[in-house]
Amino acid sequence: MSTQKTIVVCGAGGFIGGHLVADLRRQGLGPIRAVDIKPLGGWYQEFKDVENLSLDLGEKAAGEKALAGAGTVYNLAADMGGMGFIENNKALCMLTVLINTHLLMAAQKHNVERYFYASSACVYAAGKQTDPNLTALVEEDAYPAQAEDGYGWEKLFSERMCRHFTEDFKVLTRVARFHNVYGPLGTYEGGREKAPAAICRKVIAAKLSGQHEIEIWGDGHQTRSFMYIDDCVFGTQKILHSANVTMPINLGSSEMVTINQLVDIVEAIAGLKLKRNYNLKAPKGVNGRNSDNTLIQKLLGWEPSISLQTGLEKTYRWIHDEMTSPNKKKTY
Repeated sequence: MSTQKTIVVCGAGGFIGGHLVADLRRQGLGPIRAVDIKPLGGWYQEFKDVENLSLDLGEKAAGEKALAGAGTVYNLAADMGGMGFIENNKALCMLTVLINTHLLMAAQKHNVERYFYASSACVYAAGKQTDPNLTALVEEDAYPAQAEDGYGWEKLFSERMCRHFTEDFKVLTRVARFHNVYGPLGTYEGGREKAPAAICRKVIAAKLSGQHEIEIWGDGHQTRSFMYIDDCVFGTQKILHSANVTMPINLGSSEMVTINQLVDIVEAIAGLKLKRNYNLKAPKGVNGRNSDNTLIQKLLGWEPSISLQTGLEKTYRWIHDEMTSPNKKKTY
């Protein structure tokens, strides 16, 4: 990477993007350009010592402006959220294809040296995820294609775009399939939050209100793995700068738990037990999903390793502080 060229983080106003910008700053890397569609006041983290741009990257001209002078690009920009959002906003999720398309075109035009695309475990075939006690998903399980409707298909198509821009136009791309990233400084309410943050919020609300009940989406037996944000940020950079990760690769924890077990952990952190009410009509996603990390271990000699217990303790504390802040409107 040329030290004179700019590092661009697209989606920098979001959860993962904000943590990535923070880590790049900690390493003394730069110059950094942070780009997001949200007005600056709506970013999760904002840093005054980087170039901050509010742009709609779904527009071609915005993509070209964002990548002018760029050497390295991290494309984390997407219209997305937890299962409740992506199951009810399929068209909005599909429109994110414009972001990656225009950014790849701009990367080619500006001779970007390295381009990272954040894909998702939602690309994996639904038929491979019907059993909560599934075998962990390997990269080849994305085909024959049967991705999560809307969001997953957009991610899978955009993976192919990266592949073909590398093959046809020599844009060096790297793709990681994120598995359920969580941590502080992210969404925990409003409909776009993912399971760890949602469960933390619900447990905290129950504790604060004295109403010791919790609603769980689905029957609680569905399985997932959850990756703490620090592992995600480290792995993203490691994958981008790798010499040998030339295909989409899993980036996720291999510590699989049921949603009931996730609730167990958060209850233990909070120091209480709640009556569980299961909403079988709520969006719950596939029955089972876990990351097989054989390939990332082989190619990078590393895999995400921060335990769910450790990550949830930090996440719980942050959400608790947010919910009990004097400036927070009390909604529980």
